[in-house]
Amino acid sequence: MPSIHPSAFIDPSAQIHETSTIGPQAFVDADVTIGPNCEIMHGAHIARWTSLGEGNRVFPGATLGHEPQDLGYKGEASFTRIGNFNTFREGVTVHRGDREGTETIIGDHNLFMVNTHVAHNCRVANHVIMVNGSGLAGFVQVDDRVIISGNCLIHQFVRVGTLALMRGGSRLTKDLPPYCVSDGINWARTINLVGLKRNGLGLNEIRAIKETFKTVFRGDGTLENRLATVRELHGEIPAIEKFLNFISDSKRGIVSGQE
Repeated sequence: MPSIHPSAFIDPSAQIHETSTIGPQAFVDADVTIGPNCEIMHGAHIARWTSLGEGNRVFPGATLGHEPQDLGYKGEASFTRIGNFNTFREGVTVHRGDREGTETIIGDHNLFMVNTHVAHNCRVANHVIMVNGSGLAGFVQVDDRVIISGNCLIHQFVRVGTLALMRGGSRLTKDLPPYCVSDGINWARTINLVGLKRNGLGLNEIRAIKETFKTVFRGDGTLENRLATVRELHGEIPAIEKFLNFISDSKRGIVSGQE
């Protein structure tokens, strides 16, 4: 049997793995699934239609899977799917999908620091860090190993590419391509050199990323011409291919290279 404090409220339909613990005054709603080795601390709230995989830690005052802040939502069955080994610190809020059958999805090994917010229908991949006070509006997509610094804000439907980094207080209403560092409002300052090195990219890839950044964000001519130049010079390198595909798939347009 799981370790459940007598003051916790657990709906009879909730499924809790025998190796997980539920702390004092925690609330676990109907149709919730909690996998092995999870820790739901005192005062945490796991709302209806939420599932957690293995090894997740939910700190006091965090609320996972509650109703979206969307006036069109009428109580339909929608979902929050959370993977493995995530940490949700105090005051974190994650909301379920905003229409019937839709989902908010969080992957593995993510850290959500104090008072961060993930809105309805977001997709957060793996090894993402959201620092205190940062927030994602609805339908945001965050790829692997992104760092979103304190008090950053991301507009709905925006995408953030792998190994990108947002500096503190910055804001996005356009897509931030992989490997880039954003600052201010929709401005690409430089590449995430430290992150690239820490994650094992080779010197040739890093050199190509540097050249690509300069061509795309500081070069002359139309964006299409600059991308064509990059494709000709470095298109066979997997990291650059990912960069180019991200831009090709953008619906909102990408951030600017100028302040």
